Amino acid sequence: MHILLVEDDHKAARLLARGLEEEGYTVSVAHDAHEVDADLLARADLAVLDWMLPGKDGITLCGEWRRRGLQLPVLMLTARDALADRIAGLNTGADDYLTKPFEFDELLARVRALLRRAVRVAPVLLQVADLSIDPQTHAVRRGGASLDLTPKEYAILDFLVQHVGEVVSRLQLAEQVWHADLIAIDNLIDVHMKNLRRKVDAAGSTPLIETVRGRGFRLAPAGAPDA
Repeated sequence: MHILLVEDDHKAARLLARGLEEEGYTVSVAHDAHEVDADLLARADLAVLDWMLPGKDGITLCGEWRRRGLQLPVLMLTARDALADRIAGLNTGADDYLTKPFEFDELLARVRALLRRAVRVAPVLLQVADLSIDPQTHAVRRGGASLDLTPKEYAILDFLVQHVGEVVSRLQLAEQVWHADLIAIDNLIDVHMKNLRRKVDAAGSTPLIETVRGRGFRLAPAGAPDA
């Protein structure tokens, strides 16, 4: 399941994203309303939205989503704990409300409850050659065989699938998968990519993950032209 986290506090966003990813969720992070584009909304199964965002605040953003007919479940985070504020947030369209500071276990329980209640059409399996991915269960199969991926390996593969046929740079992986600077995790990318390729492109199978020298990585069927 894919969670959109909109939080302007970069440290808090990194900690929340890391915790959610360790629970098996795919997380996209935005730090203000302007970073939330149509692609992020289309991929998200739930939004964790901070009220006090710079510029356009979370309650205004949530209201805009609802007026556009977007049914994405929203968990609102805020330090405002007055009854009037909680009512305002729920009346604007938030599905649940959590005041800061909070325990991560409570946030996780509320996320799970919202996802259980959400009425959503089951996503179609994503397919690249004989590789299939179920975005809802995170099940990955290659040639009919189940692949046992770690949360980070799944997050990398998920991002590659979202950009199938395109070159994905190391910087993109650092920002989208680790939410960190490239310099800090450059070696980690190599380690996780090596492990992912060992599983996806096992001996005897046609390689799907390519290294594009000096540019990054690409997921594409064999024989696809260079991007």
